[in-house]
Amino acid sequence: MFILYNFLLTILAPIWVPWMLLRARRRNEGVNWKERQGSYTIPPRGDRPRIWFHAVSVGEVVASMPILTELRQALPNHEIVLSVTTSSGHQTAREKAAGLFDYLVYFPIDVARFQLAAMQRVRPDVVAIMETELWMNFLWAAKTFDARTLLINGRISDKNFRRSKKLPFYYRALLRDMDRCLMQADADAERIRFLGAREVEVLGNSKFDQALEGLDADPAIWRRELGIDPAIPVVVVGSLRAEEFDFVTQALPSDAQIVIAPRHVEKGDDLEKTLGTGVARRSRNERLSPARVLILDTYGELAKIYSVADIVVIGGGFADLGGQNIIQPLAHGKPVIHGPHMQNFRDVAAQAHEGGATIIASTPEELRNAIRDLLADRSRQDQLGVAAQQIVRRNAGASRRYASAIAAEAARAPKVSRRRGETG
Repeated sequence: MFILYNFLLTILAPIWVPWMLLRARRRNEGVNWKERQGSYTIPPRGDRPRIWFHAVSVGEVVASMPILTELRQALPNHEIVLSVTTSSGHQTAREKAAGLFDYLVYFPIDVARFQLAAMQRVRPDVVAIMETELWMNFLWAAKTFDARTLLINGRISDKNFRRSKKLPFYYRALLRDMDRCLMQADADAERIRFLGAREVEVLGNSKFDQALEGLDADPAIWRRELGIDPAIPVVVVGSLRAEEFDFVTQALPSDAQIVIAPRHVEKGDDLEKTLGTGVARRSRNERLSPARVLILDTYGELAKIYSVADIVVIGGGFADLGGQNIIQPLAHGKPVIHGPHMQNFRDVAAQAHEGGATIIASTPEELRNAIRDLLADRSRQDQLGVAAQQIVRRNAGASRRYASAIAAEAARAPKVSRRRGETG
């Protein structure tokens, strides 16, 4: 399978290379292409053992932060190399996770020689991969250097599982190089076992811990910063996808202050066109007053701005896009409304809905009515908010379990002098 995979990568390069370059240009990503080819400038490994921790983009970087915090405490003498795939993930790591890693690099394109060059430079004892980012040549390179390999905070969405089942031979070969798969929920564990994983455990979702760490926001400060009138209710719309702009914007009330954060900040212009007049942009340092709507087209502020909301609407689930993370507003004790298509966050969404913390809206009219009814019923807002915080507290603690698992694998890793390609 390894030979076939690399053969296909080679013959299909005229397709996937231009596609990758075009996507980076469209997203205005300032990618370090030398690092994407495995050419790292980090110092060669010294006496301190290393852990390679991979988090694809913003969501994975943020979710990894409580794990990295615990890992620093568990393994203070280890160096941590954090890799990301996107420029937004790189920026988030620089700005939000400083001090939690020793080196930050771009993840290599999954070409064998790129991965081998990067692994030769890093020489980790343990490779820890966040959530779903499994690449055959990366895992092959890790095992070439006898690194222990873990999938952490692992999840498999409905869409990915349907697609993966069509290639069982590929995933059986891929997962042979994965020592442990540590998953978020029972359904994720069942799915990865079906695909061929051997050692599988359920340790929970680190995003609950990350959400608890983000509760230091002062609502009064953010109201002043954003120009919010404390006498008028606030609806915060988080992680709204472009496919949902029309759906959600037509349901928003005219008698509330609205803050909308598009899932991709580069879609801010499109969102502004959809909204029309009376729109302010955070990226232009504009404020809500006298505008009717504020577009939050900046990185890293949404989690704190949830603190000023009376109601939170989460995107990604109104169109069939798999949903977005609802844990952060739940941690703030906010009533959450989302769409029915939450396949990528099914366990959390199910817990929250069954626990009485969320409302599901399938049409713009249902969304409009849900917002209107909640704004008119403060006791109902409080009821949903209390249920939300209980769910988050009940699920806390996964990050320490993941860090403990990584530390255990680091203790099992071969000594440097025994590594292939090294002499002692």
